[in-house]
Amino acid sequence: MKAAVYFEKDRIEVQEVPTPQADADSVLVKVRACAVCGSDIRIFHHGNSRVKPPQILGHEASGEVVEAGANVSRFRVGDRVAIGADVPCGECSFCEAGIGNNCQINYAMGYQFAGSFAEYVLLNKTVVNYGPVHIIPSGVDYDEAALAEPLACVLNAVELTNIRLGDTVVIIGAGPIGCMIIPIAYMSGASKVIVVQRSRPRMEAAKKFNADIYICSSEENAVERVLEETGGLGADVIFTANPSPQSHVEALNMAKNRARINLFGGLPAGTTVTLDTNLIHYKELLVLGAHGSLPRHHRQALELIAAKRPDIRPYISHYFPLADIQKAFAAAEGHEGLRVVVKPWD
Repeated sequence: MKAAVYFEKDRIEVQEVPTPQADADSVLVKVRACAVCGSDIRIFHHGNSRVKPPQILGHEASGEVVEAGANVSRFRVGDRVAIGADVPCGECSFCEAGIGNNCQINYAMGYQFAGSFAEYVLLNKTVVNYGPVHIIPSGVDYDEAALAEPLACVLNAVELTNIRLGDTVVIIGAGPIGCMIIPIAYMSGASKVIVVQRSRPRMEAAKKFNADIYICSSEENAVERVLEETGGLGADVIFTANPSPQSHVEALNMAKNRARINLFGGLPAGTTVTLDTNLIHYKELLVLGAHGSLPRHHRQALELIAAKRPDIRPYISHYFPLADIQKAFAAAEGHEGLRVVVKPWD
């Protein structure tokens, strides 16, 4: 089969590799769509301790089951499935507590397990039994289903951050994830959503998701503007949906007393941020993070997509065949649009 193989930092190539074979406990999926995530871009440029090259990346995927082992009862040949990233081991204390995204083994598709920038992906026994793999609801196509994974991450982050009725929510970063937070924030009770984005073209593209206020931080002071829009008090909830350390600093400064700040966007490995912790102390700020999602969030995301809450189609801006994986990565990284979907069979 053809697959995009990651060999080292800044090197990914499409090659012929052996097609995986399903054993009695695994499932083979013909990949129909796999979206490019910001974490794929970080791995591409900076590597990741969980990814040992050569490896196939890609974890926002969907496809058709073409082989199912004799011991597999959840899926059968012909099923349309969506596949997420984080795979609980199913046996440790974190998994037992229902927080498998904190599993210390930290399995994930496209990390320890070969991902879906390929014509086929193998779901091993652990993935089949414990992972974020779900039947795609009727009326949802493969491209839409692939985006259940990033939406699941948003659901986990919003759940942890506890948006309350009437809250003002700030989202720093208007990429696909930041834009997905907009409708979920409103559904959770936010009365005002403010989006902060450095790039003017990306900010203009994000306006179709109908937040109340958009701030271009390369043209005006975002902290001052948020304080102005909130009567000088600051925002109740802030998400940093970007890989910028500066946004963490700004989040503390635009926060209302007792605000919840979710440092949602991952930073490149080795990045450090200097924060004025007196702001946390005196304003009684609650600072947290959100990493990935649980299988239940992935299922919920598919249900919301099926109900068009939100309509996920506008979040897809580009399509590329697998042969153009470098162009797909460049489009995702270059702020030319929103989610970029790779189609292995096009």
